[in-house]
Amino acid sequence: MLSVRYAMWSAAAGALIPVMAVLNARLGRSLGEPLHAPVVLFGVGLLACIALALTLTGGLPAPAKLLSVRTMDLAGGLIVAFYVVSATLVAPRFGVGNLILFAMIAQIVFSATIDHFGLLGVPVRPVTLLRIAGLLLMTSGLVLTQMANAK
Repeated sequence: MLSVRYAMWSAAAGALIPVMAVLNARLGRSLGEPLHAPVVLFGVGLLACIALALTLTGGLPAPAKLLSVRTMDLAGGLIVAFYVVSATLVAPRFGVGNLILFAMIAQIVFSATIDHFGLLGVPVRPVTLLRIAGLLLMTSGLVLTQMANAK
């Protein structure tokens, strides 16, 4: 069942992704080196996450717990770093809209693939013809919005 609260939270997170790309590109220009912007961004983000964790949970993970996690489960940090560095370098050269267009199409396709095959241990959610139609409709809409701006 769709949770309105989670849908709104997800929409807010998604809406902030292009804002992050613009701000990080500007930060890179201000610092004189685009690759310094993600370093600063992750420093600010780390401090914010520590404060949030301390506030909401009263602590941080125990070192023993960190040592027991699967290495693969830490790859999310590398993925976030890749995305942030990519957004920082690509947005000023390719355009924020184009960056987000290709990122969203890839997210849509890979999300459906992960769900369909139950990859990474998620519950299987088969891709039906109706879901394929919806995915194609969303992808078409993304492409059309960028084609309209190409003039």
